[in-house]
Amino acid sequence: MKKALFYALISLSLFMFAAVCPAASFNSPLGYWKTIDDVTGKPKSILKIYQSGGALYGQIVKIYPRPGYDQNELCTACKGYRHNQRIVGMVIMEGLRQNPNSPAEWSGGTILDPLNGKIYNCYITLISNGQKLNVRGYIGISLFGRTQTWIRVPKPD
Repeated sequence: MKKALFYALISLSLFMFAAVCPAASFNSPLGYWKTIDDVTGKPKSILKIYQSGGALYGQIVKIYPRPGYDQNELCTACKGYRHNQRIVGMVIMEGLRQNPNSPAEWSGGTILDPLNGKIYNCYITLISNGQKLNVRGYIGISLFGRTQTWIRVPKPD
């Protein structure tokens, strides 16, 4: 009887450990995200979020085709060093740091809209067990901005 109880507890422990491990891998926004246009609801690009120096950055790795917009598109509306830079390969999200009071939120950074060249304050929040990312871009206070929900995707080809 004791032996059966022992094996049952071991089996239950292994099952619980296996159930928790996949979820643990998505407690970070690092990886690839399909960006969704908040106006049209259509995919715009694939963005890679990576970490450098304790902050998060986002780089465009793919653009979805749409009329008048291709993989070789340049950021003609951008200012400074980004002016006329290819959009694919461009770092558009910079300097986000994890909120110590809310582990699913990163804030204090900026995000660039390559279509209009404007840079906005930004914060991101992981939702749906790390499978979706709410991205809020705003000027001044976050009340005046817009939110997109991005979807986690595997590394593109």
